[in-house]
Parts: sequence; C-alpha cells; structure tokens
Amino acid sequence: MPTLEWIGKSKVVNHHQEVPFRVLERQYSFDEMGKHTEDNGSDNMIIHGDNLEALKALLPQYEGRVKCIYIDPPYNTGEEKWCYNDNVNDPRIQRWLQETLKGQPVGKEGEDLTRHDKWLCMMYPRLMLLQKLLADDGAIFISISDIEFANLRLICNEIFGASNFIATFIWRKVDSPNDNKVPITPDHEYILLYGKNPSLKKFKQLEAPGIVNAYGFVDEQGRRYRDRLVKKNGRNSLRTDRPTMYFPIIAPDGSEVYPIHDNGEEARWAMGKDGIAKHIAAGTLVWKRRNRMGKEVWEPYSREYAPQNPSRPYPTIWNDLATMRQAKAFLKSIFGVTDIFSTPKPHELIERILQMISDPDVIVLDSFAGSGTTAHAVLNMNKMDGGHRKFILVEMENYADTITAERVKHIITGYKTDSEAVLYDKEITTKNLAEGATLLEEAKAVAKEAKSAYSTVKAPQIIDGHLKVTAINKASDKVEGTGGNFSYYELGERLLLPDGNLNESIGTDKIRDYIWYTETKKPAVNQQNGSPYFLGENNHTAYYFYYEPDQICVLDYAFLSTIPEKAENYLIYADRCALSESDLLRFGITFKKIPRDIARV
Repeated sequence: MPTLEWIGKSKVVNHHQEVPFRVLERQYSFDEMGKHTEDNGSDNMIIHGDNLEALKALLPQYEGRVKCIYIDPPYNTGEEKWCYNDNVNDPRIQRWLQETLKGQPVGKEGEDLTRHDKWLCMMYPRLMLLQKLLADDGAIFISISDIEFANLRLICNEIFGASNFIATFIWRKVDSPNDNKVPITPDHEYILLYGKNPSLKKFKQLEAPGIVNAYGFVDEQGRRYRDRLVKKNGRNSLRTDRPTMYFPIIAPDGSEVYPIHDNGEEARWAMGKDGIAKHIAAGTLVWKRRNRMGKEVWEPYSREYAPQNPSRPYPTIWNDLATMRQAKAFLKSIFGVTDIFSTPKPHELIERILQMISDPDVIVLDSFAGSGTTAHAVLNMNKMDGGHRKFILVEMENYADTITAERVKHIITGYKTDSEAVLYDKEITTKNLAEGATLLEEAKAVAKEAKSAYSTVKAPQIIDGHLKVTAINKASDKVEGTGGNFSYYELGERLLLPDGNLNESIGTDKIRDYIWYTETKKPAVNQQNGSPYFLGENNHTAYYFYYEPDQICVLDYAFLSTIPEKAENYLIYADRCALSESDLLRFGITFKKIPRDIARV
C-alpha cells in the first residue's frame, strides 16, 4: 500500500504512546436547572484542553467504545493561526520544532514550505488515538477541504486501513453566489468516512416513500408490485456474454423456454439457476404470454413487491442541507455577534450523520468541538426520537466555556433565535428570462412592502436559479430547550510523574482505574469481592492493587489470607513481595512492583 512521507513523520507515528495520561477534573455540571458544583452524574462531557492529551485521558474509560466520531480539524488554509506545539520528546524533532514550528503559526501557501508537514505532524497522533477509541462497529467522519484532502486520505488509509474506507461525501456549504471576483469558487467541502470494521457497521437508509410509485400494480391482497423480465436486455445481454446464464426454464405447459431476443438472437437470463430457483420457491416467478414474430410464446417475469418501509442508501452528494450561512445566523442569534466562527458547521449536517448511524444510544465524540455543533445535534436528535446518545466534546481554545459550553447550555434550556422567511420566490428559466426586468420590479415591490413587518428585508437575490426576497424577524418567543445535561472538565495532573513514580496527589481511585485499564484494556467497572484492593476479574485472572499512600505494602501470606475468593490466576501489585518464586508459581500469582512495573500504553 502506498504511504505518505513528510518531515517529522518518523518522530510522530508513535508519539501517541509518549503522551502522558492526565486525569480529567470536573469543574461544574449543568442541566435544565442550571449550573451546579455538585456532580449530576452526566455522561456528557465538554473538556477544555489540548485534544491530544484529552484523547489519551479518555482511553481508560472509552477505548473501543465510541461508535461515532466526527471531527472538523483545521483545514490548513493559512488563515487559522493554529500552532504545532505538541510535546515530542525526541531531541531531533525537538530541535526541528524549536527552529521551525514551536509556537509559530502556520503560514500561507508559498510562505511556509513546511506547512503541510506541520499539519500532518499535528493530525497523525490524534488520529491514532481516535482509532483506539473507535468501536469495532464504529465509524469516523472527518470534514476537510481540498487543501489537505489528499494527505488526509493517505494517512487515514495508513491508520484505519485502506480497506476500511467507506465513502467521501460532498457537502454544499454555500447557498448564495460568491462575489469574491474569482474565476472559480469552492462551494463544497468533503467528509471522509472510515470504519473500524465496515463489515460490522450497518448504516440506516434514507426514507424514500416515492419508491412505491414505481410498483404500478396491486394484487388481490392489496400489495403493490411490479413484474420484470427475467430475460436480460441492453448491454451484455447475449448468450456469449454470460454462457452460464443460458439455460432452459420450464413453462406452465411443460415446454422449455430459453432466453431469445425478438430478432432471434440467443440471449441470457438476468440471473443464474440459483436465483431462478429462489423465485420459483417463493412463488414470485410468473409467466405471461406474448407475441414474438407472429407466434405466441411464454415469457418469465420476476415479481417484486413494494417494500413496507421504502428507503434508499444516502447519496454522497449533500446539497439539501443547511449551509454555513444558516450556521452563522444561528450563532449570531445565540450570542448576538457575527463571525464568532468563520466556517461553522450547521447542526443539520451532524444530524444527517447521526441519522445514518441510526443507533439511538451511541457515544458521539468530537475532539475539535469549536462552537459545540455536535452536542447541539446530539441533543436535538435525542429530543426528536427519544434516544440516549451521549456526547464528548474537546476544545483546546479558551472559549471552550464561554462559547462551546455556553451554546450547549442554551440548547438545553431554550433560546431565542431569528426566523427567516421567503417572501418571493420565482424560478428564472429560458421562458421567462425576457421578463427579468418585470420580475425584478415585482420582487422589489414585495421587499418594500414587507419592511414594516420584518426586522430586516434583504434586497432581491438570485439563489440557485431563483429570484428570491428573504426577510429576518427577530424572535420574540423562546425556542423550547431540548433538555439534557453535561459536565465541564479541565485537564488535570499527570498520573505518572516524569521520574516514573505514581502521582499520589491525584487520588487512589484514579490510579486504580489506570492500572485496570493498562492490564485489561477495558474501562473500570465496579467489581467487588470484599477486598478493598480488588480491581476486578478478567479472563479468569483476579487483579489486586495492594497500595496505601502512607505505608509500604508487602505481598505475603498475611495478605493472601485476606483474598476472599479463589481465582485461576492472580496479578497483584504491591511495593514488595515476601513470597518465593515457587510460592508464586504454586498459587498462580504474577507480582508487579509499584510503581516501576506499571505498563505504559
């Protein structure tokens, strides 16, 4: 498989392993009753901090559990001012970062010859951690533009596997003419879709009730159906094209019927013998008499009944969704100012993704959270279908609380928003093109008359081939909230100090969860057997963390006597071991010394 090389790649492909584990410190919780210092038990999380460290912090609880990931990373336009500032320990890359990257914004194309290297160095370890968090039947959606599309596709092939690529969606992000006076305008963005194991991932289809109209007949039971010739027509329809599909089918009168075109050429059936046998068994192979070249002949048809829930796969071109203009207008209605984000995503875009995922109980992760669009979509979907989706947002910028979390608060409790109305809409065609001046005057008249009834009335515009007049009305009624809750977190201290010792200040519970995760790669669960040092049992092995911050803990016969239940094997952490090698072998015990033997992942 082709792979992509860039400056610094060899130093970042395993960088995710060197990122320290940090604890997540809850700052407050929020629900329909407002903000609370006490924990409300919410599984929804908004995390402020570098997403590389935040993703690493999520591993002990969420590795392999996230079924839907959506990210909207920097597009590397040269205008975003993002910095590459990860703590890469290799001295050579440290020197390179210090000289060319550390703390320096990424420059524009032509001004910064390493800008694409920087972007790849930033993205690669984050995608590695996202891959670990993704469930086996999960999917990751990544928004991107032309600038880094090709590079992203190649590193995703490397990280997720080329065979796990599912689709590239094209989202039309604008709905009005671009007046930048450039010859070609980028009206779309891409969304790359990969799965952890696509064979396990089932996507819901798009409801399509119009499909039923293609079934033009109704049987005695009232079921709509259509009949299709079993004989292949069109391209590749000759016997020589598929010889194995030229065989006789027994007609109702006992005669053998072969596929023959009206001009006498030997044809072929549209399916093989197994397919024919299935239709015969199901009673959906029907025969009709027709005239061919003056002679009555039998023709077999396959009968297809209309689906009870008509649907079709989602298309890869999305030009039926809200655009960035609507997304900006929504943010303005919430915060009262324009251009909080230059390229926000509409919540309808994320809702489309959640509709495809279809599972109403998924965990949805967005590690480039921005204004909180993903949480908005999750809360909306839960309200619409009664689902229990959970969101985890990560935002490194300082607006994580004042914008990201603030928006989610408004969605939960309700908000006021402007409403847009279309007052005039006339399609411009070749037939009425000559009447353009008259239509424009009509539109102007409508706009003038509406000024007293609306807060803002826009001048007539041609949008998608339609002459339109739109108006904005300031909301006087509050939009009902979705309900829900979340907790807000900051990245806390490291679990392990630089010298390898346990950071005792973070508390024993967090250390216990970390130990369990490093040994089992599973989230901590509340397993109890009466021993305060018991972590849990996994694959016939009982795990114990015999640790007290203010004393030396020794694995000896006295400690063994406190173990209440017998297991096939034991893994026990302690400061010292007083048992002999033969004793450890006899009891099936693996001893690990605190803290030097604690695994790193």
